[in-house]
Amino acid sequence: MIKVTDLNAYYDQFHVLKDVSITIEENAVVVVMGPNGHGKSTLLKSICGLVEKTKGDILLNDTSILNLPSEKIVDLGVTYIAETRELFPNMSVVENLKLGAYSKHARPHEAENLEKVFDLFPRLADRKKQFASTMSGGEAKMLAIARGLMSSAKFLAIDEPSLGLQPNLRTEVFNTIKTINEQGMTILLVEQNIPQIAELASKVYVLEEGQISFEGSKDEAISDDHLKEIFLGM
Repeated sequence: MIKVTDLNAYYDQFHVLKDVSITIEENAVVVVMGPNGHGKSTLLKSICGLVEKTKGDILLNDTSILNLPSEKIVDLGVTYIAETRELFPNMSVVENLKLGAYSKHARPHEAENLEKVFDLFPRLADRKKQFASTMSGGEAKMLAIARGLMSSAKFLAIDEPSLGLQPNLRTEVFNTIKTINEQGMTILLVEQNIPQIAELASKVYVLEEGQISFEGSKDEAISDDHLKEIFLGM
């Protein structure tokens, strides 16, 4: 579905990604791991058109989307869900969700997609009128994911969904991501929680210093001594 080839990304003169190549097959869950500050979020943002200076190529179903405006990429079904959630705190759950359906492709399906996300996230349905600022961390993360689904996305790039969550909420969020994938969604996921990726990942990449240092299956990732040392302190 998406093929990234020799991707380089820059913030001003700072060279963040260096010849990064990854492939995300349709209906897969691909996990990107790596130390903080080594380019994981930049990779997701580059795919979604949120980094101004990039070179290389990014193909969506064999069509290049490199350097397309982010709103055009959303129209093509590619949506970024930020680690920081980027919700509107003084707006209700429903208002935040409807903002996710802003693209011309998603607007005709707003009511249908609302029904789908409320079925997927019953807790949000119970809190339709609640302000986003009053929600717990887990609920806010669910709202961010649900708003991404309102765009009629076919591909979600999700940045650190478990960050800062209690274990029970972390499990709930990952179970939801698994359900979304089983319903046909293709997912690129930045995540550091190795036990959780064992339940999700079709493939794992590791980014270190802006370059791919590991590519393999989830079983290979879990058994890799270098990864254990970095992420588990073993």
